Amino acid sequence: MFRRIKYKSEADFAKLRQSARVVAVTLAEVAKHIRPGVPLTYLDQIGEECIRDHHAIPSFKGFEGYPAALCLSVNDVVVHGIPKAGMYLNDGDILSVDCGALLDGFHGDFAYTFAVGEVSEEVRLLMERTKESLNKAIEVAVAGKTVGDIGHTVEAYVGKYNYGVVRELCGHGIGKDMHERPDIPNFGRPDSGDRLQEGMCICIEPMITLGSHKIYMEKDGWTIRTRDHKPAAHYEHQLAITAKGTEVISSYKLIGEVIGTNELY
Repeated sequence: MFRRIKYKSEADFAKLRQSARVVAVTLAEVAKHIRPGVPLTYLDQIGEECIRDHHAIPSFKGFEGYPAALCLSVNDVVVHGIPKAGMYLNDGDILSVDCGALLDGFHGDFAYTFAVGEVSEEVRLLMERTKESLNKAIEVAVAGKTVGDIGHTVEAYVGKYNYGVVRELCGHGIGKDMHERPDIPNFGRPDSGDRLQEGMCICIEPMITLGSHKIYMEKDGWTIRTRDHKPAAHYEHQLAITAKGTEVISSYKLIGEVIGTNELY
């Protein structure tokens, strides 16, 4: 079925900024508790409590049957990792925390990959370069450019390091629905696909692997792993294409204050 793009007004963008703010605060709160030995279910509890304390609803919980407030994806889990009893963080792990919050009818949704304790140099570089591919994609995500320009930018940058680009999963439009058109793959041809226009709100989310791009889904119907079981990094920002230009309405600044990094957005 054809899906039309849902354009936003400035009043809509104001609400989207508020829901994105809830996600930013929640990710920073979760970041305070990420360390070896911590149960994933505890992090999910922290996240859900923070979302609800800010008068929002966890976007993910109950979405098509998803059972948790956060997606917590460790090491070779690319996305949609379900926090389950008996799952703990270990030194050297990496953890993607993807969070969504519904406030006043609009969704916030973005993600960050954290190092747990000391990670290997090749994994640290995977994280750093995946985040940089997102930053470079944001630079081209302006009115008049296309989703192909975004995907090509991500693919070209990480391709220099022979990383895998997950092809079956992509970024998306967002608003009153968590997943709207346009789809935003992390690969593509320049000047192809939907063209960015004023009024769009989009999520760009590179999912990059240390080895093969091939993935598979576990029997739980959610957890997506790399087929070669090499680690994957995942970062996501939420952007508004406004009359004044492109605005990154999500923010890693609060996360950076917790973990001691300087974040571009």
